[in-house]
Amino acid sequence: MGDTGRFGERLAVLAHDWFPEEGKMMKGVMRYGDYAFTGIVDHRHAGESSADYLPGLPDVPIFARVEDVPRETDSLLIAERPDDGILTPLQRAEIEAALAGGWDVLSGLHRRLSDDPQFATAAAESDATIHELRHPPDEVTIAEGTAGAVDARVVLTAGTDCRQGKMTTTMELVAAVRERGIDAGALATGQTGIAITGSGVCIDRTPADFTAGAVERLVHEAADEHDLVVVEGQASILHPAYAADTIALLHGAMPDGLVLCHHATRTAFRGWERFELPSIEQFLAAYRAVTDPICPTTVVGGSLNTIGIEDDEAARDAVEAFSREIDAPATDVIRFGAGALVEAIV
Repeated sequence: MGDTGRFGERLAVLAHDWFPEEGKMMKGVMRYGDYAFTGIVDHRHAGESSADYLPGLPDVPIFARVEDVPRETDSLLIAERPDDGILTPLQRAEIEAALAGGWDVLSGLHRRLSDDPQFATAAAESDATIHELRHPPDEVTIAEGTAGAVDARVVLTAGTDCRQGKMTTTMELVAAVRERGIDAGALATGQTGIAITGSGVCIDRTPADFTAGAVERLVHEAADEHDLVVVEGQASILHPAYAADTIALLHGAMPDGLVLCHHATRTAFRGWERFELPSIEQFLAAYRAVTDPICPTTVVGGSLNTIGIEDDEAARDAVEAFSREIDAPATDVIRFGAGALVEAIV
């Protein structure tokens, strides 16, 4: 899906106490990352295989400790971020062991591992690198409103909530478009996407005044290399906590079209369950209100996450209903493929 060369080719995953229920980052990288996976580290499932728990993803052996993983490993991916931001003593010991063994570490944590003296010393002594995927580059700029002038077609996966499939839709759409012989690239704006593609900026850690500028720069760079750029969306235009991320993406990317991502069975904002999700009509109006004065765009397709709907026929009915609501083609990109979106965009 992308050039992961700067992170090495042989990847192990630290998943103590996250596997298999948690680990959104792990699952995304396993599904789309161009890596050879050497092992998953989880003391609760050592000796087993990931295929027993994660069907459809690469079959990876599970080990009790980092020291048990084959030594030809290049890097260790931290599978998830703790809700409280604090690593357990066991997780810390495993990260230090990986660094001491010369492995790079890919971290999507809010706290910088490289600021921790224990980790910094271990990395320096073994010439290993800590890749802080969630932290922006040192040089960031204010947006100038120029992304709308790039030659490439730009599409943004926009959402109605968090954790509903915007990154998945981005990767599935790019893969499907490439199968049609079109030069397409995924522009990552979150830590999982960055681990998959090898580049990007995690916008939820970029200072607010510079977020749109960071996205704008990425669009220019991607447009120089691809005919179609699919920008990974974040959050939702109406989410009480994270709407700023979405607005910055809209103004920074100035997309030609939006793919609206929605979860079929969700009724309230994730993390803010006391607030019911607005109607699709209200979301469409909100996106128009933000884009029309600056960078008019339209919803060209929809991606409906139908997890929670067991029957395929019922899932298809839900997709068709969603398509009517947004007045554009829609699909569940995992269940039914991204073909409908490709047709809409092409």
